Order: sequence, then C-alpha cells, then structure tokens
Amino acid sequence: MNDTTVSPKQPVRAASSAGIADCDIHPALKDRYSLHPYISKRWRDHLDQYGELGFSVFADSQTYPRYNPRGQRRDAWPPGGGGPGSDLAFMRKQHLDPHNVVFGVLEPFGAQLGRNLDLNNVLCTAMNDWQIAEFVESEDRLRASVLVVPDDVVSSVAEIEKRALDARFVQVHIPTGTTELLGHRRYRPILEAAAHHGFPIGMHIGGESGARTASGWPSYYNEDHLDLTFAAQSQVMSLILDGVFDQLPSLKVIIIECGCVWSIELGHRLDMLWRRMGSEVASLKHPPSHYLRQNFYFSTQPVEEPDNPEELNYLFDQIGWDRLIFASDYPHWDFDDPRYAFKARISEENKALLFRENARKVYRTL
Repeated sequence: MNDTTVSPKQPVRAASSAGIADCDIHPALKDRYSLHPYISKRWRDHLDQYGELGFSVFADSQTYPRYNPRGQRRDAWPPGGGGPGSDLAFMRKQHLDPHNVVFGVLEPFGAQLGRNLDLNNVLCTAMNDWQIAEFVESEDRLRASVLVVPDDVVSSVAEIEKRALDARFVQVHIPTGTTELLGHRRYRPILEAAAHHGFPIGMHIGGESGARTASGWPSYYNEDHLDLTFAAQSQVMSLILDGVFDQLPSLKVIIIECGCVWSIELGHRLDMLWRRMGSEVASLKHPPSHYLRQNFYFSTQPVEEPDNPEELNYLFDQIGWDRLIFASDYPHWDFDDPRYAFKARISEENKALLFRENARKVYRTL
C-alpha cells in the first residue's frame, strides 16, 4: 500500500484469524531526551554539544514527499504527543489489536549510522535497553532486535553475548548499507556470534555507509528509493560467494523491506555464472541458489505485486512460501495493512506460512 492513511473499506482478503507475525514494526523515541535514562552524563553532554556526525548528504532536511511527514502515515501521530511509533498504547490501538498481531519484531533506527564508533556503541546499547523498558516489558507480543555497530566487531560481539540469554531479543539487526559487504572476513566474528546463539541476522533496508549504487549517487528520489534494494542484492551475493553459509550452515538472514521477487532472477544468474566460473569460488559446496533457499528469508513489504494479482502465487512459488515473512512497516507511509496487502487468492496453508509459521521458525521464540 502507498496510502498515507488506511481506509476502513471492506478487506480484499482476510489475513489470518489465528493471528499474524509482523517482522517490521518501527518504534520511535518520543523526543531527543528519550535515551537519556539509558546513557551516561558524559554522552548526554556530548550529544548536547556536538550531536551525531552522520553520513547523510541531506543532513537534517526532509525532502518532499518521500520523507514528509517524517516518512510516516499522516494518521499515525499519537493524540498524547510524540512521533509515530513512540506511544505503545497508540501502537496497540492502531496496529497490534485491530490486525491481530500476535508476534511483532521491533526494528529501531538511528543508533548505527554515525561516524563516531564509541558514540554509536553507546547509542546501540541504550536503544537495546530502551526497546525492552519502553515496549517489550509492557507488551508480550513484541520482541526486540539487538542493535550492533558492524564496524566495531569486538563491541558488536560483546553486545550479542550480553543479550544472548534474554529471550526477548530475537535477531541481530544490521542495515544493508554497511561500510563493506557483510561477507567480508572482518565481519565474520559478528556472524559467528549470531549463529552460535541462534540469532538470525535481520538486514533491514537503510544505512548510510557504502556506495548507494554501483556508479555513484542517484539524481532523483525515484532512483534513490529503488537503489536501496540493490544494496540488499549485493549483500546476498557477498554472503553466499564468500562462503559464509558453508562455514555457518545454521545462520539465517532475513532481508527486510527490500522486496523479494528480485531474488528469483538473482538465483538464476548466480547459478549460471557459478557453472561457468565456479573455480573462482571452488570452496562453495552448492550452487548459489541453494543458499538462497536454505539460509535466506524475505519480508513481504514492499511486495512487487503484478498487475494480475493471481500471478503473485506463481512468483511466491518460485521464491518458496517457506521463505516469506509478513511485514507491515508500521507506521511508515508505505505501510502494508495485512487485510489489503495481497489481492491474490492465497491458500490457507500458504497464508499460515506467510503470516505466522515462517516467523516462528526463523526467530528465536519460546
């Protein structure tokens, strides 16, 4: 859906009467002081004096219409104040309750994007504590993500170890825009720690490190919005060809908010090149498409739904219904209401996989 508000019209297809799992719910800080209880005075003073040094070419500007109003649904502002996603009671009323969300994964933003690694680590730890205190402790349907700073491998591993025994954390969150591709050996200890503790890697679209495209920066917001998915494709190729899954066969990677249909062609093309030039990556035990089917999951939002809705079944058949996890992207402007997201006639068996069972399989749940 691309509407900024949700229409109360009759649903096209019911989602799931047994409840749904939503792997992409964005909580937000109420204001710039919301993390203060979770960080030391030294870093509160630092933020007051210097702020965060990021990478964004747009600095604090909010381009129209993509980022306005703040990239959110216009009806998502809580009546008691604060921004969309900052009020748990309003989240319950607007999303969790009416859509029968029985399991939701929090995907916070902002702590991993700066250049100061010490500050980034402080913010990640604080936001991990904040997720639990402000959302998960009061809402047993929600689970938290372990935010880490990939460029600080030692601290990332320590943060994973710190959260490993807490069942309220269900994945390690890493944005697709890392400084280098995640398959590179410098990041391997992070992946090893995640696999050891049964955490999947939740690779959410975003991050401001690395190249946006293969040839530089885009000229238009249309390009910029689509270019974000290319980083995900590059990450998939890197993880496969660098042999991560032969070393860590139990590791699962969830590609979130990057689309999913592109994985079909990517698998075919990688297999074709592997058959011709497989000697370059001779250590791979299987064709690349094998790892796509065994180690990757894809969120459904934004789904690349064809003009003929029934063709979506054909596309999802190729990806594998057991590889897809529903995502709403609440409360962003391109939010997918589970009642309207898929116009195709989907079997009850596949609905169960899509809306619930796949999430239970891949995330650390009790």
